[in-house]
Amino acid sequence: MAFLSVGLLAVACSSGSGGGSGTTPPAAPSNAVSSIAAQVPASIKSKGTLIVAADATYAPNEFIASDGHTVVGMDADLAQALGQVMGLKVNVVNATFDTIIPGLASGKYDLGMSSFTDTKARQQTVDFVTYFVAGTSFYVKSSGGPNITSLADLCGHKVAMEKGTTQQADAQAQSGKCTAAGKPAVSVEIFNDQNAVNLALSSGWAEVAMADSPVAEFQVKQSSGTFKLTGQPYGTAPYGIAIPKNNGMAKPVLAAMKALMADGTYTKILTKWGIQAGGITNPVINGATS
Repeated sequence: MAFLSVGLLAVACSSGSGGGSGTTPPAAPSNAVSSIAAQVPASIKSKGTLIVAADATYAPNEFIASDGHTVVGMDADLAQALGQVMGLKVNVVNATFDTIIPGLASGKYDLGMSSFTDTKARQQTVDFVTYFVAGTSFYVKSSGGPNITSLADLCGHKVAMEKGTTQQADAQAQSGKCTAAGKPAVSVEIFNDQNAVNLALSSGWAEVAMADSPVAEFQVKQSSGTFKLTGQPYGTAPYGIAIPKNNGMAKPVLAAMKALMADGTYTKILTKWGIQAGGITNPVINGATS
């Protein structure tokens, strides 16, 4: 979609192509923190490169650069910085959102950094290290869009969101509440990526779109007046870096995140993408309360 082109923003390049099995591991980055690098499990250290998955349609958190293939954004920048601290190279790869957690469980990816809300349900499959907070926002077409101020206002409307997101769960739960109250159901329109969500809204297939608040705000800003926010964000919750369950990477990732916060790198990255309002100071492992 044209309104996802952000050519003036700096690009953080991913490195390498993963792999490394049976070969000499790449040299560790020169600014690795030895005490944190020492915590990385041998199975990861031997590869030398972290494969980090992101759904690169969710700007400004993760999206494709103007070169057509490099994943950039807040999560990509943080992934590169975390890798530096842990003494590992990083390859950020594009993946459909709902395939990332299964890919972590199967060993295809080492980390998932794709605006994941840390939830108890997801913790059954992966561990999380929290690093940001965001709510959900609604946006509509600027011309003729409905006035949506809360989930309760979605009854009877066609609502678009990405597959596998907390927004999908919220909209489906609200649909049940609508019908229980004798109101029309929510028509939950599920798409594989954010580009398709935006197209559904702009074409009139959907009346409302839902996304994480920084992402919704960015889509609106980049739409040249096509979209507008409606109502206020709800449901502020932590983002988490998704990690295969009990594989030993949660502690070094947590330590690396704390190091980035302490030296100012974390704040610089959030500020670069204009989302510093969601910054936190106390990352934890598996911080979800629901």
